[in-house]
Amino acid sequence: MRVKATVMEAAQMDRTLTRISHEIVERNGGTENLVLIGIRTRGVPLARAIAAKIEEFEGVQIPTGSVDITLYRDDLSQISPNPVVQKTDLPFDLHDQTAVLVDDVLYTGRTVRSALDALTDFGRPLAIQLAVLIDRGHRELPIRADFVGKNVPTSSDEIVEVRLESIDGENIVVLCEMPAGGGQEASEDVKEES
Repeated sequence: MRVKATVMEAAQMDRTLTRISHEIVERNGGTENLVLIGIRTRGVPLARAIAAKIEEFEGVQIPTGSVDITLYRDDLSQISPNPVVQKTDLPFDLHDQTAVLVDDVLYTGRTVRSALDALTDFGRPLAIQLAVLIDRGHRELPIRADFVGKNVPTSSDEIVEVRLESIDGENIVVLCEMPAGGGQEASEDVKEES
């Protein structure tokens, strides 16, 4: 893949996560009954970063967990005969909680739909909200984020790649171009894996 443009550098990502953290607290009237759930893989460190920022300015630790959507994907049979399932970690009861799902990029909406299906197996939250660092459009399902770091219009042959320090060694968001013949299927596979 060829990098076409830098969408966010580390300092802008930090400011964006700070803004999203404030918006979450403001919209929910504080932190009571609030939990953050990162969608594996890159949603998990983003959820932890938001929780740390909320703790900085509110002085409250927000319970944070993670959800693996592998077995809930509608394309599971297409991606692998032996999918790698990671751990879902929800160290709290979801009942009567406002759960904020956190992911890096919102694209077709299928990852979020899978996460919603997964959460219902673990309980019935009072409400579920969605926070994403990047919304790139191209929705295939009627899903909308409640908290968006940045809207990045893209074509179907482009990929928004979020790189995080804890996983990739740097905090940056770049817009990449698929090689000729890569198409939307390859783009979706790359996105859905992150």
